[in-house]
Amino acid sequence: MFVFECVGCGAVLTAPLSRVTLPVHAHQKYGNGIQLPVLMESGTFAVEAEPSGPPWRLWEEVDPEEAAARGIHSPVPALSDGPPGAVVIAPGDARGTLLIPQKAGGYCCGLDGADGPNMACEACGLPVASRIDDCSLWQAVWLSPNAVRRRRVGDSPPLSWPELMETAQITPPFEPIAAWGSISGTYHWWSWSPQWEAAAGRALAHLLAASEGRPVTVPDGLTAEVFRRALDAFLPAGPMRPPADPPTLRAVLAGPECPDPHPGADFLLVPVHPQTGELWTPPGGRSRPVARPVPLPFGVWRWLVFPEPWPPLLVSGGRHADILRDDPPLQRPSHSFRMDPGAFRHTLARLPAARSPWLREILADLVRHMQAGIF
Repeated sequence: MFVFECVGCGAVLTAPLSRVTLPVHAHQKYGNGIQLPVLMESGTFAVEAEPSGPPWRLWEEVDPEEAAARGIHSPVPALSDGPPGAVVIAPGDARGTLLIPQKAGGYCCGLDGADGPNMACEACGLPVASRIDDCSLWQAVWLSPNAVRRRRVGDSPPLSWPELMETAQITPPFEPIAAWGSISGTYHWWSWSPQWEAAAGRALAHLLAASEGRPVTVPDGLTAEVFRRALDAFLPAGPMRPPADPPTLRAVLAGPECPDPHPGADFLLVPVHPQTGELWTPPGGRSRPVARPVPLPFGVWRWLVFPEPWPPLLVSGGRHADILRDDPPLQRPSHSFRMDPGAFRHTLARLPAARSPWLREILADLVRHMQAGIF
């Protein structure tokens, strides 16, 4: 475990924290006027390896060779020239900091950090972090990498895969989404989980890049509900357009406590370890051909493979209004699943296959695909 200190005076700025992987949805902008919850679990931190925060340069201002050297292979709206290594924590884990009134960028419904660090060390006044709580953004505190240092205060070894399976970490596919904008105050509705939309956007980018334009099938059920519309819309494409009649590739779910994946599978939808960031690999993977892994956050993967029963709900109205039902109607969104366009573009732009004209065409037409309901 670690605490983070001010580089100016050494004051402790956080509670003791354990490192986890950066959530796929860390930079997600979801909807309009949406109240998103806290990004990080209390007691954890994650590191953004890439440069982040201001100053920014538009894509037209960036030399293509420089972008490629930074691992970006197709156009993106803008590139950050900020320092790499920003640390994100839950707001409740910050200590000894004060908001800087002159740095209150955002204020549609809160702070967005666009003006740079908006939190200062209480002891010496050095700007050390950015508090994010504006609408449609995940609530978080981002510690500036050049203003803090971390100090080890204890050991917390990562869980093994069997130990991880014994925890309650799971991410339901549907959740109530809250928003401002009503005369009577806040309101909410049932929607697909923003975390699922971001996770699927990243996974779709990996599937398209590895497919080389060949069609890809996924298992029936919820996995098909999440991926099939997008895969059918984009594949076959690129160099494998008909009449080449390309062979169909197969993606299957695989991971701890799953049956051994079929040897004919081309892709394995596998979990990412939430603490180490490592992808699950089949036992004895080097002794036999292994299908290409496609990453899914552990909580999303676990629900796809081992879905949880919906919890009991109170019966509404009537003489039995105080009785819990064990067969409640499933609360489902009113629209088909949509990929998160930001997570999709962010991931695909960083895969070398994104140089392919057919994938660049998909990225260039992202708005049209959003209007079609794929994103």
